Amino acid sequence: MGGRQRPPKARNARPEARRRTGRPGDPRTDGPAVNPGLEIARLEGYLAWEAEVSAAERDARAFADRFPWLAPDDREALEQAYTDDRLRYAEEVVDRAVGRCRALAARYRAECRRICARWAALCLSVAFAAALLAALPAALHG
Repeated sequence: MGGRQRPPKARNARPEARRRTGRPGDPRTDGPAVNPGLEIARLEGYLAWEAEVSAAERDARAFADRFPWLAPDDREALEQAYTDDRLRYAEEVVDRAVGRCRALAARYRAECRRICARWAALCLSVAFAAALLAALPAALHG
């Protein structure tokens, strides 16, 4: 069937930090840095997409087998249309999941900032109260 489909486009990959060795001409500072976690995630994504493409093609062949009277060209067109629709749907599912993950991450970051601000206010209040209580006896006796 017309070759492999392209995997979904990269979704706002974070810029990678360079490793510094302090030596001029070191390939680790001259070229792009390698982030093993990011590379593993990319490999996992690639393998997952290839598995989806294979499953879509397999299911397209199984679907086309239901119509034995189709001419070879019509069968190939049906398989390609089925595969394209399935992969388009899979990409939409991935896009929705990525959007949901980003929304949750933003929500959790905001909640974390709120909790940290509350703790900072509480700690400052306790420190202020302790300082006030420590200074109060000296002020009353003096």
